[in-house]
Amino acid sequence: MKAVRAFRYAAPATFYPLAGRLQPVFAALAIGLAIVGLGLGFLVAPTDAQQGEGYRIIFVHVPASWMAMFLYCVMAFWAAVGLAFRIRLAAMTASAIAPTGALFAVLSLFTGALWGKPMWGTWWVWDARLTSTLVLLFLYLGFIALQAAIDDPRRADKAGAILAIVGVVNVPVIYFSVRWWNTLHQGATISFTKSASIAPTMLWAMLLMALAFWMYAIAVVLMRLRIVLLERESHTEWVQHAVV
Repeated sequence: MKAVRAFRYAAPATFYPLAGRLQPVFAALAIGLAIVGLGLGFLVAPTDAQQGEGYRIIFVHVPASWMAMFLYCVMAFWAAVGLAFRIRLAAMTASAIAPTGALFAVLSLFTGALWGKPMWGTWWVWDARLTSTLVLLFLYLGFIALQAAIDDPRRADKAGAILAIVGVVNVPVIYFSVRWWNTLHQGATISFTKSASIAPTMLWAMLLMALAFWMYAIAVVLMRLRIVLLERESHTEWVQHAVV
């Protein structure tokens, strides 16, 4: 019975009001977590012995990088669901995720450049991880541009889904690049197989910022998805009632 109730939210008319109720909740969580995370990272966490105060950019850079990769996988998943089962809401969810994923990819590259200048002496190097992250940004932009270039929404969703699914191969390349190639980028400080190599305060600040970015992503995607729903379903009766 619960499964039937949950499945009914796959209908755009049912999901639209639900998204409207959930969006401010996730937005509030994002703000609260960001305040605590930034406070810990910039005011409480100790100064790094080697990098000094400049290391604090990691409290934005690392969570943004995680979210850029994670959101691409989520986008590709929903695109694949929409392609395989012809679920309109799944395809629209993928479309709503793409701009936020691209934003995090830009933030990852920008903050990485801010960190790289004092640490490496240059804003950019054709490092394996940096280059593969740049490719990730191009994949996001390509997905957005491809869907915008095709007038028929169904054909646009199909073309975008194929690109998103193929592009997933770049995500493990980003993650394992520091192991596979000789790279300037430092290795992971947080691992599932061993304890973190940073102070507990730093770890908590980074995890809280990751949660803040996650909540932000959900809030923005829900807001954008509501707009996509109104655009795609503008001919339906429920939209006429929703916008009154």
